[in-house]
Amino acid sequence: MEIFGYIASVLIGVSLGLIGGGGSILTVPVLVYLFGLNALAATEYSLFIVGISSLAGSVSYLKKGWVNTRTAFVFGIPSIISIFITRNYILPLIPDEVFSIGHLTVTKDILLLSIFATLMITASWKMIRKPKEDPAESSDHQKHHTVMIAGQGWMVGVLTGLVGAGGGFMIIPALVNFLKTPMKVAIGTSLIIISFNSLIGFFSAMHHAAIDWKFLATISLIAVFGIIIGSQLSKKINGKKLKPAFGWFTLVMGIYIIVRELIF
Repeated sequence: MEIFGYIASVLIGVSLGLIGGGGSILTVPVLVYLFGLNALAATEYSLFIVGISSLAGSVSYLKKGWVNTRTAFVFGIPSIISIFITRNYILPLIPDEVFSIGHLTVTKDILLLSIFATLMITASWKMIRKPKEDPAESSDHQKHHTVMIAGQGWMVGVLTGLVGAGGGFMIIPALVNFLKTPMKVAIGTSLIIISFNSLIGFFSAMHHAAIDWKFLATISLIAVFGIIIGSQLSKKINGKKLKPAFGWFTLVMGIYIIVRELIF
């Protein structure tokens, strides 16, 4: 299972390099089901792995000028604030045993994985569906959309803090559809936002669990290797064409987690 885990760790980076997101969608299930970590530790480790690999992947986009720093701030600052609040104040409030229904006892791990699976299914729908072509919009609409971007930044921060998801599946559609950001710039900006969100989320609450730094460094380096491969492939393969396929895979994974945790 660990061999499959290391192979999947490469795919985490490849996904980030190709489509600017989706890394955390793979990371948490890989850590839980292939490496045997509990859900809380997996969300903690996921933040570091996705953060480091996204930071490495963003370097080439920064060099090419494919990062919108203003948008990164508008999206990133609310995210960082909500991540800090979620990791330090909301997550510790969730009890180890949340509730029971008959023979089913929902623990903290099951709750987090169920939320994550729901997030995966939502992400899959966004990846599978075809984006709408919107006409050019007025400056008033752009200002309104800037407020919406900040609001989505807050939502992404909550999800990042709660389940260790970087939120690329929400960031890129928001940048492309609301702010009319070109896809390459949206991917580069998304990687910057994901890296800061994830790393700040990890270091702001790393005292909640003992960290196996050797294991974490190994998986992170493998994911960085994957993102280098993904960045090179992105020059030859259109990420838009890969998104639906990745979306279907994400949908299947999300359903599998819900069935495994809540039914079996």
